[in-house]
Amino acid sequence: MKRRERMWTHVTALPTPLTAEGRAHQVAIEGLQRGDGTWAGRVVFTDGARVRRTGQETSQPNREALEYWASGLEKVYLEGAFQRSQ
Repeated sequence: MKRRERMWTHVTALPTPLTAEGRAHQVAIEGLQRGDGTWAGRVVFTDGARVRRTGQETSQPNREALEYWASGLEKVYLEGAFQRSQ
């Protein structure tokens, strides 16, 4: 029996784009619900031509906690996440 693979899903989008490499990037958070009910989270940057994703950036007890985590991300954190997404 083949095990069902879990998929990353869109959780939220941040209201302010991040400017990096001379382009504005929309920032979103994707989440992955694990078998134990906890959520992994990663950051996604899109500039209209390219999509960049980080590896897992956080682990949260539920989706609501992941959304809360995302709401507190500062520009300096996002700049570092952008560098990690390469």
